Amino acid sequence: MFATCLFCHAPLGSNQTIEHFPVGMRLAYDAERGRLWVVCPKCERWNLSPLEERWEAIEEAERQYRATTRRVATDNIALARLRDGLELVRIGRPLRPEFAAWRYGDQFGRRRRKLIGYSALGVAVAGGVLIGGPAVGLGLGSFNLPIQLYNLGYNYWLPAVRVHDAQGRVLRLSRQQLYAARWAPGDGAPQLTFDYQHFTASGSLVSRLGFAERPTGTKARAELIGDTAVRAMAAMLPVLNRGGGGARDVESAVQLVESAGALPTLFDRAARAERRSALGVMAWTGSSVPKDALFHLSRPVRLALEMALHEDDERRAMAGELGALYARWEEAERIARIADGELTRLPSPE
Repeated sequence: MFATCLFCHAPLGSNQTIEHFPVGMRLAYDAERGRLWVVCPKCERWNLSPLEERWEAIEEAERQYRATTRRVATDNIALARLRDGLELVRIGRPLRPEFAAWRYGDQFGRRRRKLIGYSALGVAVAGGVLIGGPAVGLGLGSFNLPIQLYNLGYNYWLPAVRVHDAQGRVLRLSRQQLYAARWAPGDGAPQLTFDYQHFTASGSLVSRLGFAERPTGTKARAELIGDTAVRAMAAMLPVLNRGGGGARDVESAVQLVESAGALPTLFDRAARAERRSALGVMAWTGSSVPKDALFHLSRPVRLALEMALHEDDERRAMAGELGALYARWEEAERIARIADGELTRLPSPE
């Protein structure tokens, strides 16, 4: 097992994650062809490992790749960053269905459990006041005013989400305005229409209660199109999906993302999907919202949109790095074919 780069002779470093191959902090592997490389941190050349040291290390790297949540993939190459800093470059077909279900299932499940916990706590407190309140001279009406004030601040005063318009200005939406945000898939580019409020700094007493900003009473309407609308939706959907989803919701969302394949197709399918009932939306928001509002979409559709937008952001951020990795891999694979005595053709990039 080597410890220095075969090309520039710089140290390759070490890792504590891959027990059968503790060399390097960026490993590249191709499980189908049985290749394992150590990427030099200095010259970025790919060092092919000896045949006898690959198989257990490749299996271990694949397990670590499947277990991590920080990864992005194209059709032929993927990059994952582990918690200890080790980076895995995976060559081959992507594992997006398993990745999406594993990655988002836990996240949406935690949101759901958190909301259920808060709801159960609220019911327990209200039940305790109703049953035990008369014994100490308190009734449910004693807590009515504080609850109303909290709901007023939560839904109308406290900004639920901040988005940016095409000019980079920050637009603040209350929860009621967020629930009523309307959207349409457009011609390959979504369109968002919503009201927002102008806010100003609160007084010191109100700030201590957690409301650093207060609405001025002046409202305006925004219409966002294309990439600006996509970025705004990426900020809105986690708030709209704060209730998370169960295993079936996540599974349905993954299937929607997989069958659509691309964001414009997913937007079109979301526009044609069955909407939530007006009664259910009113029960959740406390008021009616437009039929073409984002919140009217069913839970699996909204979860699918959040998944796809989040992955699209990561793919854009890492697209340049993946392109450079693919070029490096082509060079390294040609050398590996000669070293391993094979004459195979490289797959064309998609």
